[in-house]
Amino acid sequence: MKIPFFNKKKKPAKPKSKLREWIDALVFAVIAATLIRWATLEAFVIPTPSMEGTLLVGDYLFVSKLHYGPRTPKTPLQLPLTHRRFYGTEDVPAYLDWIQLPQYRLPGFSEVKRNDAVVFNYPEELQYPIDLREYYIKRCVGIPGDKIQIKNAELFVNDEKAFVPEDIQFSYFIKTNQTIRDRVFKDYNIWDKMYEPGYGYRVHAEPEEIEKMKELPFIEEIIFSPTYSNGQIISTGPNIEDPATFPKTPETSWNKDFYGPIEVPKEGQTISVNHENLLMYGDILRYYEHLEDVQIKDDKLYIDGKEVTEYTFSQDYFFMMGDNRHNSWDSRYWGFVPKDHVVGKALFIWMSIDPNESFFSKIRWERLFTGIN
Repeated sequence: MKIPFFNKKKKPAKPKSKLREWIDALVFAVIAATLIRWATLEAFVIPTPSMEGTLLVGDYLFVSKLHYGPRTPKTPLQLPLTHRRFYGTEDVPAYLDWIQLPQYRLPGFSEVKRNDAVVFNYPEELQYPIDLREYYIKRCVGIPGDKIQIKNAELFVNDEKAFVPEDIQFSYFIKTNQTIRDRVFKDYNIWDKMYEPGYGYRVHAEPEEIEKMKELPFIEEIIFSPTYSNGQIISTGPNIEDPATFPKTPETSWNKDFYGPIEVPKEGQTISVNHENLLMYGDILRYYEHLEDVQIKDDKLYIDGKEVTEYTFSQDYFFMMGDNRHNSWDSRYWGFVPKDHVVGKALFIWMSIDPNESFFSKIRWERLFTGIN
């Protein structure tokens, strides 16, 4: 006697519709791209001239998360393949901050090294979660424990002259009573310029190119790193106070060319709580050490309501500067970069588009697939 149950043949699976196949493929692609972007490589574009001439506006880079170790997501409720806002919008959020997870860093190939070109989250955007703060790219000129000082626009690290990027730029004022054609500026690799009628041009340029320009007959004078007041040059010396520089206090007369000395905090480093240290590191204690209740009053530090006479840093910090030294919003103005804000190391340029050129000459072919030094 046959038992019908065991003689039944398995019905073939119903084939997926074309729409279902496309949806499955799209979901798989989004998940794979999200994982790759989170843990290995992510593409970035340079929007500002702060790293010129090393990196130009319109350079597209790949940044390695593997070098310093990828960070686990802190804000999981986020639209895949976005950052903080929907593409093409200024203020439409692409995330919800209802859930905030503890953030950890997976092991990487290396630590952040001095002179690396580093992508990080901008620390001062305290209104956003760490992983959704704006991306910045600068050169790490100071690692934990380094002493940083700038004398007459020259960088010193641990009392020694620091590495000078090959294409470093500074600001200059070119005095001339003539209008200079764009073609002339291009011949000297000058793209960032502003005309002051009757006086001359504010420019950012490489020192070698400026030396060549001095030979032009219509150039009266070129002034290095000018300071302006109401459009007029008032001084280029060390005694001009710049209230924008860090630490933001009337007691310091530091500016972009005369700065420090200041020590970069290091994990496990213990400091005494006094006026000078609170001046230098007060913002770190308030915002980046993840303290629940911290107050600074009358040169005294209070944690959880108790006075503390010394403090030990819980993580490393870094000092970042742009290669365009006089046109870079960097650590001289807003302070140190905490390690938990570090995103990755810039590796190479895969595309470069000049926004100032016509359609057929926009691509800078010579920059494609070049490494970043």
